[in-house]
Amino acid sequence: MKRLIEKGLMFGGLIEVSSPALIERYNRALEHLTGKRTALDDFHIDISGYSPEVGDELGDHLYLNHAGVNRQFILLTTEQKRAPLLNAKFSTSRGILRQFIDANEAQLFALTARDAVAGELVNSVYTMERPAQLFDIHRVMVEADTTRGTVRQAGKLADLIDRFKTEKDAWFDDVLIAEMIGLAQETGDVTRNPVQLERMEFQQENFWTAHFGGLYLFRGVTHPALISMGERIDPETIPIKVSLVARDRSQIARFLQANDLVEPIVKARGVDAAAILRQKMDFIVVDAAQAAGVDLSGATRADIRALARRNAERLPREYHTLNALVNWAENRGKWPVIDSDDPAYFYTLRASDHPDRDLVNQLLAELAPKDVRQLFICHKELFYRLYAGWSETKKSYVADFLEREYLVDKAGAREALFGHDAPLDDDGAVPQEGMIARVGPWGAVRGATAGKRSGPWGG
Repeated sequence: MKRLIEKGLMFGGLIEVSSPALIERYNRALEHLTGKRTALDDFHIDISGYSPEVGDELGDHLYLNHAGVNRQFILLTTEQKRAPLLNAKFSTSRGILRQFIDANEAQLFALTARDAVAGELVNSVYTMERPAQLFDIHRVMVEADTTRGTVRQAGKLADLIDRFKTEKDAWFDDVLIAEMIGLAQETGDVTRNPVQLERMEFQQENFWTAHFGGLYLFRGVTHPALISMGERIDPETIPIKVSLVARDRSQIARFLQANDLVEPIVKARGVDAAAILRQKMDFIVVDAAQAAGVDLSGATRADIRALARRNAERLPREYHTLNALVNWAENRGKWPVIDSDDPAYFYTLRASDHPDRDLVNQLLAELAPKDVRQLFICHKELFYRLYAGWSETKKSYVADFLEREYLVDKAGAREALFGHDAPLDDDGAVPQEGMIARVGPWGAVRGATAGKRSGPWGG
């Protein structure tokens, strides 16, 4: 992993904590939440305040996330909102923390100038022993305060001020006045500068969790389903009818189709679909080269494609399927038929424009793991796990590629791969896209309605 760290592909964007004042604030918050302290003189934290160095020191990388639920957090600066979330157990956690910081940025900026803010993402589940417990999670509330209870004290002071203004003879209540003065010394003037964090609740209907080998729960859609990346979850033990595993490719394809969650890359407007598909082909060649023990050190894109030409008969089926699709898109070649049994099927899709597109792109990355760029962008936990098992030559190639092609313009790469423009009018100007508009983004999903196949995704 050292190569990834050096290139900024792992632990990138973390916030350095090195000043004695910030370390002491962190320790107060850490002790407040966990009863523990760190003796480190410097370390780095993510958006939640988790530090891999502190985790190593404590021998517990879940020290802010006990049992993997109800994640706790420590905020030393509002700049943490730009940091990643490490060791994520739920796909929604980083988004919730980011929205909380954005909504309360002015207040948090003032509070963290003097103290750390400690809090928790609270739901109704405190352990995760059975998959059925996931269905008890419907909303997540954010609770936060400084280690000295500034927000709580400010609320109390505001109540005392209201009493002072409304109660008869409050001017002569020395006890009330003394209490107000004492609280004001801690909180400042709450009448001019209110110290109050917005109470925020987030619905959590569709999400991924790392528990139970990795599960994708979609219940806020027309046709709900649970998709497991490990063992199948017995439908008798959960309150949902459809329980799938990764090998149920046809059923997953039908699920995505029925809920309008994905679209074919070649349908996307304003993107170079052929270039995206060609890059996926290159990654498939790299994977095949690793299996064959080919040294890819210093290999350029031209080298990879020359390697593909020389060894075309040895390349896997998904390479040839994508090549046929590129030939159709660029040269109006033969229209390829791509059904859900084809190993390239999920490589040809991306999430459509809906609120859960990041979750769907994460699922697609897991179903098409040879596309290492999408895997890195959409599912870093899985990327790091698979990376550890790659050959040195593939590690080197992938790290160099991501540094060269992704880090230089992350926003642009994401927009090119996953962004969404207005739908293209079917005016006949672009025959290929016009065909797809009539056919639809689905394809020959196995077991779907039989009929004429009029495009890459069937009829």
